[in-house]
Amino acid sequence: MKERKTSCLVLFSGGMDSTACIQYYLNQGFHVEGIFIDYGQVARKKEFYSANNIASYYGIELDYHEFSTSQMFFQGEIKGRNAFLVFATLLSYPEFHGILSLGVHSGVPYYDCSEPFVKEINRILDGYTGGQIILDTPFLKWDKKMIYIYCKDNNVPIHLTYSCENGGDEPCGTCRSCLDRRALNVC
Repeated sequence: MKERKTSCLVLFSGGMDSTACIQYYLNQGFHVEGIFIDYGQVARKKEFYSANNIASYYGIELDYHEFSTSQMFFQGEIKGRNAFLVFATLLSYPEFHGILSLGVHSGVPYYDCSEPFVKEINRILDGYTGGQIILDTPFLKWDKKMIYIYCKDNNVPIHLTYSCENGGDEPCGTCRSCLDRRALNVC
């Protein structure tokens, strides 16, 4: 693998939260790249399509990595998902040094969207990399509405994002992601 000189890798799903992360780090002056990980999620084709369009919009590089399993992942909590995404990135970019960003936020009952999770992952990353990789979650203490307002205030291309856990051409309207978007009046 080639050595990465990137300042910030965003774990990029093509949804509003990870797109907000891209804008956040660009606003901070970082060189940003996205990484899309296909781990068998039902919505992966629509998510990757969205991620590609958003990467083109921002003019950033987007890497695609596929990890296969016989398990299909549907809506709701996928235990270990965010830890897997972090460690898959660590495996895929062994020479990377910098910020690894994850667009988690408050208001979600999942452990891997919590402060203790982020602290533990950073402790583990420190052990592997001697502090060369830091998991940053800029919206960890924000709720979805705060992220939406950030997106509106910073001209984040919400219209390019995709956030239905069922992966259909039209949003299902019933998964957590669709319900979040409906509550915010995001089409």
